[in-house]
Amino acid sequence: MSKPLIPAQRRERIQEYLAIHQIARSADLCEVLDTSEATVRRDLEWLEQKGVLERTHGGAILSQHLTFEQEYQQRVQHHPEEKRRIGELAASLIEEGDIVFINSGTTATQVLQHIRNDSRITVFTNNVNAALELGEPGFHYYLIGGEFQPRSYSLAGRFAIENLSQVYANKVILGVDGISVKHGCTVPTNAEAEVVRYMIERTKGQVIIASDHSKWGVVSNFQVASIEEVDRFVSDDGLVSSAVESLSACGVSSLLASIATTSIPA
Repeated sequence: MSKPLIPAQRRERIQEYLAIHQIARSADLCEVLDTSEATVRRDLEWLEQKGVLERTHGGAILSQHLTFEQEYQQRVQHHPEEKRRIGELAASLIEEGDIVFINSGTTATQVLQHIRNDSRITVFTNNVNAALELGEPGFHYYLIGGEFQPRSYSLAGRFAIENLSQVYANKVILGVDGISVKHGCTVPTNAEAEVVRYMIERTKGQVIIASDHSKWGVVSNFQVASIEEVDRFVSDDGLVSSAVESLSACGVSSLLASIATTSIPA
């Protein structure tokens, strides 16, 4: 019979497991550590206090910290098919007559690109890159103005906020760099955070987050919304089921875009 692990050994094993898998169910940790669920729960609480992980519904996720903003052209290369499908699904939530706020970012750009050209809707955005790629959209489209942010191809600052103060939207669709139950929705720069927070404040309807599965469990520098402020999370089917359960427990419904896999001929 093997000797029971002391707390330090158990916690080290949990960290090793999360380093490989990024996410862990309590039941799996009980098996790996050969210990009770109550013991695992206490270890997870201890590690959460140390900032190593974030407890979720039925387990935990590794805390991943994003401390800088990647340039737009770098971000566009990450999960392009997932972002395209997410953009298509999120755009389908926009209804005739809607006034919608949409922020900057690669996934938000995909949302804008998938809005039907004959839609009778109005979009306000700080997304410069989308404006360059859209050409002549068949819907009302406003850039909110402001100071150009070269790393993100976006607009921010006092002029952006002042222009937003003249509008109310009934939906806001946002791309974020991180989302978790504990830390909510986060972005890497204060300039973008100020614009996004104000978009949410000026929205008299649904707050929709559109981000691929890799953003789950990531924490960036500036919070733009607590998880309780979010109504829907549009992601892809790479999002783990425990994330869907955790979000549901917080009142957030998840919509997952199916990512087609291409089989390679033998």
